[in-house]
Amino acid sequence: MIVAAALLVGLLFGVGLMVSGMADPAKVLAFLDLAGPWDPSLALVMAGAIAVGLVAFRLAGRRSTSLLGLKMNLPQARPIDGRLVIGGLLFGIGWGIAGFCPGPALVALGMGQAKAVVFVLAMLAGMLLFEAIEQMRRAATKQQVGDA
Repeated sequence: MIVAAALLVGLLFGVGLMVSGMADPAKVLAFLDLAGPWDPSLALVMAGAIAVGLVAFRLAGRRSTSLLGLKMNLPQARPIDGRLVIGGLLFGIGWGIAGFCPGPALVALGMGQAKAVVFVLAMLAGMLLFEAIEQMRRAATKQQVGDA
């Protein structure tokens, strides 16, 4: 049941990305190009997503289990730090260069867009690099604690 629900929600999300134009890098780049022929339509998509998210998180915060009976694991607020700022900058730069962010890139990959293949491979390489750096960081922290 859980896998079927995840599949259904994922398909609905993917269809929403296609219908809204978020899987079209040209449309995304036109939205990000404030100096050129700006396309504000994705601002409406984002505003709609934020509105739905606000309501959903407000309702979810009142529950201890999901509709499928699973434990609710909502994100906890953390302070803004350098890692978050750098991550946000890297995300924004990648979005601005390619016209993709991860979700729409996977939808575009499923639609057979060649540009999405390159983006997804680069995204996976970045994830692997992050994990390698995090492992080195954790090992260095353990070493410092052990030396103290």
